[in-house]
Amino acid sequence: MKAAVLTKPKHFEIREVSKPEIGPDDALIKVERCCICGTDIHIFNGHYAADELPLVPGHEFAGTVAALGENVTHLSVGAKAVVDINIGCGRCYYCRHNEILNCPDVQQVGISRNGAYAEYVAVPARLVICAPDNASFDRLALTEPVACVVRSARKADIRFGQSVVILGAGPIGNLHIQMMRLVGAAPIIVAETIPERADLARQAGADAVVTDPEKMKKTVLAMTDNRGADFVVESVGRSDLYAKAFELIRPGGHVVAFGITSPEESVPLDLLNTVLCENSVKGSVAGMGEDMHDAMTLLLHDRFETEAFTATTFPLDDVQRAFETLGDRPSSLKTQIVFG
Repeated sequence: MKAAVLTKPKHFEIREVSKPEIGPDDALIKVERCCICGTDIHIFNGHYAADELPLVPGHEFAGTVAALGENVTHLSVGAKAVVDINIGCGRCYYCRHNEILNCPDVQQVGISRNGAYAEYVAVPARLVICAPDNASFDRLALTEPVACVVRSARKADIRFGQSVVILGAGPIGNLHIQMMRLVGAAPIIVAETIPERADLARQAGADAVVTDPEKMKKTVLAMTDNRGADFVVESVGRSDLYAKAFELIRPGGHVVAFGITSPEESVPLDLLNTVLCENSVKGSVAGMGEDMHDAMTLLLHDRFETEAFTATTFPLDDVQRAFETLGDRPSSLKTQIVFG
């Protein structure tokens, strides 16, 4: 089969490699669409999972079931499907509580094992989620990123009428905006300096979009009766934005840590203020388990606007160019790699 192998940072090679073998409890998925994720960009640039190279990245994907191990009876060859990419042991405390990323033996498809920038990918069959025949592959490929914002909202426990600030309106920031609309947050205030993405944030349902960072705090205070926000979601992965997040929450407010920073970055924490004001930090990074099922349900029932996520495509042979030109497409929130 054909696969895009990241051999070193910023360098893909298109190779003919052996089709993955499957064990008795596995499924082989024929990949139809795979999105470029922010995590993939970190891997491409050598900022994340560099010790895993060479690697076939790709984890936001949809396809069809191509083959099944001998023990698998709950799936059918030919079914459309997506995959929960988080592979835990299934037995430990963390797996039992759907905190699979904390499993000591966790692996992630496309991050710590070969993924879906390839014509086929092998996965445990128990993690395959089948979709209706009329579901489109371009929308199904968004199940994993939507699951991420489903989990983030669930972990933060955001309620009706609570104010939310979202720092960054790139692909995941836009999905956070749409998720906040679904859970009833209000007002939703977004910080985004790129004009095209600021416009998309407004279309996604933001109540206010601030393009001048100097006006952010004033806007938040004006829209929250001078208190500050109940929640601030950092969706970019920059330490300076995390520091800003703590400035924007109200006493008793919460920072939702979502954006992935480099391992060297940190932010000083005012412990006294955190204790006295009963503030908190709530981390969340990936959808898993029931988050994936809920995300698919929301997508199948058109609860997310996806046009800006599905319109831009590249064939697998052009994956290098797809990554190198990402900055040229600010109005395109996702780039999808297409097969066949």
